[in-house]
Amino acid sequence: MGNVSNNAYALTCLSPIKKGHYSGTAYSDEVRRRLQQWGLHEQSPMAKVPQTYLTRFFVLDDVYYESLPGTDFGGTWYDILSIFSDRFRRAALPKEDHLESKYLVWCCNLHGDMDTYLRAMWHSIGDDIRSLWEFCYGFEDVKGADTFVHYIKQCQLSASLFFVGSNDASLEEQLKGLYLKQEFSRFAAEHQGLPPAELQQAYRAFIERVQPQNLAGPSWRPGQSRP
Repeated sequence: MGNVSNNAYALTCLSPIKKGHYSGTAYSDEVRRRLQQWGLHEQSPMAKVPQTYLTRFFVLDDVYYESLPGTDFGGTWYDILSIFSDRFRRAALPKEDHLESKYLVWCCNLHGDMDTYLRAMWHSIGDDIRSLWEFCYGFEDVKGADTFVHYIKQCQLSASLFFVGSNDASLEEQLKGLYLKQEFSRFAAEHQGLPPAELQQAYRAFIERVQPQNLAGPSWRPGQSRP
């Protein structure tokens, strides 16, 4: 299955935004404004959603046609036509396709089962979900976690190319690994050249402080981007 890679799941969701206005602002622009107020990294509501590897939201206004490459026969033919008249060249170009709606696009790499993840997301940030999807077609039928799962599945696209930028471990394990990597690098830099006995004593104190087997902490926070 294209969406699944071991314990990781790739979710891509396109929710069509209604045509209309909210307090004089187009619905699509209001959705974009609300997204911009979410904050980044640990300040994002998505940092509260368990097992989120990576997530991204944006508003898709349209798809754009950029003409044909100039190196193939078709591109050369259109260039020749432009010598006589740009009107002939434009008439010969393929018809442009445009979207009928603007879309709220959500891409997410997560750990575990999608249904479980979406229910946890609803229970963690339900108010933020309602605010963000408020102006999307069909969202008025979402009344709780189960109907949110159903709605997202209706808007879901299958992933054909799935790059997993994780080691397939749970989010807690990955956050702990990032924390240990950072702390060990600092330890190595700060204890260069110590006599073996002092280095061993310092290392024991380091292990006691960082608690490698304790996933609950100390560790990085969800959404954390730097030490």
